[in-house]
Amino acid sequence: MSLPPPTPRNRAVITGASSGIGEALAEQFAAKGYSLILVARREDRLAALADRLAEQYKVTAEIRVCDLADPAARLILAAELSTLDVAILANNAGYATYGDLSTLDRTRELRQVELNATAVHHLTLAVLPGMLERKAGTILITGSTAGNQPGPGNTTYAATKAFANTFAESLHSELSGTGVGCTLLAPGPVRTEFAEAAEVSNLDKLVPGPLWVSAEDAARQAIDGLERNKRRVVPGPFAKAQTLGGLYGPRGVAGPLLRRVYRKVK
Repeated sequence: MSLPPPTPRNRAVITGASSGIGEALAEQFAAKGYSLILVARREDRLAALADRLAEQYKVTAEIRVCDLADPAARLILAAELSTLDVAILANNAGYATYGDLSTLDRTRELRQVELNATAVHHLTLAVLPGMLERKAGTILITGSTAGNQPGPGNTTYAATKAFANTFAESLHSELSGTGVGCTLLAPGPVRTEFAEAAEVSNLDKLVPGPLWVSAEDAARQAIDGLERNKRRVVPGPFAKAQTLGGLYGPRGVAGPLLRRVYRKVK
């Protein structure tokens, strides 16, 4: 299968669209002629991006200011999306926290689960029936190499990305032959505002510069994967090595090793 062609009615919906991979996905989908619904919390950034993409690519670019970690706000958005012709849903919003779980802010940890896992599930359930009825559509889920193995010191993030990874790959197989696709984007280090959102300052120093992937390249590879209905997209050689180690390496080794690494994050 390939991506549904853009039409005057259908939309590409991108969550976490105000920066990073989400912003890059929005730009590249607009360049392909898709009208957009951009979802994030930061209205000023969304509005500026929507105005620029609409002007540059002559597409409709709508914004939905929504805190996807808030179940009530998410319910309103999901109800709307269930009534629309959604050609593409990019479940991209998410954030991480670092430190021993018992020392972290409880509310922020709970919100992380809501955003990284529950919102992905909720919005997918909202758009999937319509896609299946039209026999057209595709879903991108941004997981992570962090979801391939235990992540002590990054516990909630690793667990929620394990959900995202497994959910996406399970749905990919489940949808075979329906005309609807699902692809997992499982990046490693990507140059975004990820560290700022995680409220840490030295994350970029733990991985050598050449091993990072740009948000634009991650988005480009993700869209190529959607077009080919790939099960999993892992951008960059370092992320591919992480994936092999996480999937096939002994967890008794990975856990202590990552615990030492994550204890350096400040």
